[in-house]
Amino acid sequence: MNQRSTLAKIKTFEFNPLGVNTYLLSDETKECVVIDASAFYADERELLLNYIFDHDFVIKHLLNTHLHFDHLFGINMLASQFDLTLECHRADEFLLEDINKQLQIFGLPSTNTNFKPEIGHYLSEGDIITFGNQSLKVMHVPGHSPGSIVFYNEVAGSLISGDVLFHSGIGRTDLPGGDYDELVNNIQTKLFILPDETVVYPGHGPSTTIGFEKKNNPFVGMKV
Repeated sequence: MNQRSTLAKIKTFEFNPLGVNTYLLSDETKECVVIDASAFYADERELLLNYIFDHDFVIKHLLNTHLHFDHLFGINMLASQFDLTLECHRADEFLLEDINKQLQIFGLPSTNTNFKPEIGHYLSEGDIITFGNQSLKVMHVPGHSPGSIVFYNEVAGSLISGDVLFHSGIGRTDLPGGDYDELVNNIQTKLFILPDETVVYPGHGPSTTIGFEKKNNPFVGMKV
């Protein structure tokens, strides 16, 4: 990355009844990525599209941290609008086969609406995603789901954590493929080795930092 270039700008949208954070990362080149496109209501979809059009952004990657239904609502809209396909970890693909079961677990009515997205590329540990002058490292952090991944921008000191790590919390592990011990171990061995000042942007709720969570997270905090 050219050090004279600006760092990635992170725009946060909170969408759908479950309050999922959708992130759009961009820089001065106008290239961007969208992570966990979860716009559900018509006005949410309009808001996301207008933001993209108003800034003349070119979406280079449509990324997902994992494939639980609440993080999928806006995928097909963006895929069709901009001729994109979803990029995610292969281990979560099984979740797409029974979205109605996921809805039932959350006490939501089944839907006949087909929002199962097409996967165009599988992401794996260590992959590097580039757009503009930016790069994101893929880290596989299973436990919330088998295919949960996070996206780390080392230069910017930021981490898009999906439902792996929250402000003072961690992802639930009672859903299909979840594993509490695996999640805690992965957070401690993969995320808590990042610099303390790394800003964490989670799938739900406010941002936090690695340092704060190491000291204060009641589920996975470490004595430092």
